[in-house]
Amino acid sequence: MATDKPHMNLIFIGHVDHGKSTTVGRLLYETGVITDRDIAKYKEFTQQYNKPSFEFAFVMDAMKEERERGITIDIAHRDFQTQKYYFTIIDAPGHKDFVKNMITGASQADAAVLVLSAADGVQAQTREHVILANVLGIRQIIVGVNKMDKVNYDQKKFEEAKAGAISLFTPLGIKTDAITFVPYSAQMGDNVKAKSSKMGWYTGPTLLEALDALKVPDKPLDKPLRLPIQDVYSISGFGTVPVGRVETGVLKAGDAVVIMPSGIKTEVKSIEMHHQALQKAEPGDNIGFNIKNVAKSDVKRGDVIGPASNPPTVASEFTAQVVILHHQNVIAKGYTPVFHIHTAQIACTFVDILERKDPRTGQTLEQNPATLKTGDMAIVKIKPTKPIVIEKFSDIPQLGRFAIRDMGETIGAGIVMDVTPRA
Repeated sequence: MATDKPHMNLIFIGHVDHGKSTTVGRLLYETGVITDRDIAKYKEFTQQYNKPSFEFAFVMDAMKEERERGITIDIAHRDFQTQKYYFTIIDAPGHKDFVKNMITGASQADAAVLVLSAADGVQAQTREHVILANVLGIRQIIVGVNKMDKVNYDQKKFEEAKAGAISLFTPLGIKTDAITFVPYSAQMGDNVKAKSSKMGWYTGPTLLEALDALKVPDKPLDKPLRLPIQDVYSISGFGTVPVGRVETGVLKAGDAVVIMPSGIKTEVKSIEMHHQALQKAEPGDNIGFNIKNVAKSDVKRGDVIGPASNPPTVASEFTAQVVILHHQNVIAKGYTPVFHIHTAQIACTFVDILERKDPRTGQTLEQNPATLKTGDMAIVKIKPTKPIVIEKFSDIPQLGRFAIRDMGETIGAGIVMDVTPRA
């Protein structure tokens, strides 16, 4: 899909069953990516699976089937165009087992649509996704209050859902005056593309209009190249093709690059995005690129590509500011959960707790506390159990934020304040 429109990566977040897949399917339908014939085909599927009215959801879920079979490089993403933008949808499953995929998705997104059911309001995962999106640096959020058809297009239900979302945003310091709240029905199509006569009380934009009101983030072109690897393919006739999103800097065909933390040096032979050859890739581009004389086994998810002249930083340890979202016990020195940093997942140890802070004011409450608990914000020293690329948040924020997972839950999140590089 070649286009001159500005490009943005969009993630749909929210609780399972609040209608993310249906919303995405409806947007693809309304923007002409899928046709009536496709929908008829999906409708047949839904009858077979005994899931009537799921035809829009099947658009994304049929993609998942293909994705698992690994047919092409970029099918985990669907593209659509609005009047103003060319969007790539990053599909983030809402089910809590899939939060780690959501973290990877959110770290690549320029904007998020939080899908909230008018019938059910805010749920546990709604909260978790909002906190993650915030920590991972998504500053543009649209709240889509879906399933308005299930509540008879009642304004009161919309206002309740909106108030619930605001109660999540305010403690995180997210300014709600910059957030657009859109009531709609993905299933029926109300207020997705065309204004709905059933909600005369609502005077704001439709969902597509709200997407067009987003702003393209500044591209950090002046920073050194940093490209975290998401996946690696071996393609016959091409050789090794890593896939990922350029976070900072520029990658050009012919560049001499280094893969960290392994330190393997190579040359970029060619770059491709959406099946089209590129001479150069810029921040925000999801690309596949072919590298010289490197075996597939030598590159893995979580590695980071940078210029040979300015390699990505490999940490022996780092200092971070963390927020503990919820933990069943207390956290003490020696605690070793899994950190999700850009596309890497690695166990890291809390080697020292330097200070506990007030989450609202940032003031120091206690020096060298023995433990941390739910709700605490702290400065901690962290030691990765294996080499990992990580950068100071103040230098390269895209590689300086992380989520902390343990026992199948997101227990915290944070940003990197300082890095002690590996010797």
